[in-house]
Amino acid sequence: MAATEALAEQIGKRLQGGEVVELVSDLGGGKTTFVRGLARGMGSHDHVASPTFTISREYHAAQLTLYHFDFYRLREPGIIAAELAEIVDDPKAVVAVEWSDIVQYVLPEKRLTVRLKTTGENSRELEFSYPDELAYLLKPVIPMQSTNSNKFNKLDSGSSPE
Repeated sequence: MAATEALAEQIGKRLQGGEVVELVSDLGGGKTTFVRGLARGMGSHDHVASPTFTISREYHAAQLTLYHFDFYRLREPGIIAAELAEIVDDPKAVVAVEWSDIVQYVLPEKRLTVRLKTTGENSRELEFSYPDELAYLLKPVIPMQSTNSNKFNKLDSGSSPE
């Protein structure tokens, strides 16, 4: 199992519902891999794929639904922004958003932002930014710093970027 996916799986096990995860990286940076781990950690057995062409996908677990949005191909979010705003307020939903620039006004300030940076052929650096209210997602997973911004380097040997 790729290290990025395994780390996200640990975070996924701690999701309670109502969380928003913003994923930031270049193309092929591991955003969908991270979502795959979140879904598995939540207990979903659904196939996770990039929603680049469909804009959104849903993954169902026993108690929660993971909504995965990808705004890469949109210049304007249109009605999808309204759908996103509605889902963000659902306490039984977890929302993962890729390419979120055009929907920043919809996303809550209380969110986990994950910046994924490819550092080599088989490695990534992950940086997490979050408010104190979401520290429970990361505290048992990675060493915490007082800045609420953590960098985590992990080797992803033998895995594909997405």
